[in-house]
Amino acid sequence: MSEELLTVLKFVLLALLYLFFFRVLRAVWIELNPPKAVERAPAGGGYVPPVPSAAPPNLSKRQAKKIPTQLTVLEPAEQRGRVFPLAAEMTLGRAGGCQVAVPEDTFASQIHARIFNRDGQTWVEDLGSTNGTYVNRNRVTAAVPVARGDQVQIGNTVLELA
Repeated sequence: MSEELLTVLKFVLLALLYLFFFRVLRAVWIELNPPKAVERAPAGGGYVPPVPSAAPPNLSKRQAKKIPTQLTVLEPAEQRGRVFPLAAEMTLGRAGGCQVAVPEDTFASQIHARIFNRDGQTWVEDLGSTNGTYVNRNRVTAAVPVARGDQVQIGNTVLELA
């Protein structure tokens, strides 16, 4: 090989090494500085402030039965059966300040997702997590409505709305 080719290959290797370090530092920075929670409206709508109560009083009994009242851990097996009562708005993640804290799940972000009520319906929203939030095995890209029996996955933790 010629000396010029070896010099070019050295610079390419050095550039790839710097790119790798940049990606690692960026991932660490995002994990340590989670994005601020921003209220997003469902697709096609404008800004709608969240409803402060768990359910509006004008719902029928049939509609009220569909509104989930708690989260139950299904996976991992050692956490199975753990129950979290639902509030009007709550966060899920590894951070101690989350209402649904899963500090043992290394695949969950510090502040991974949030669950909130709006217009008598419960919604799940990803908060810029690294590994994504899933509802019934479908990745969440915007706030999505959920009902009793739906499964929410953050990291390796699977929760069921009941």
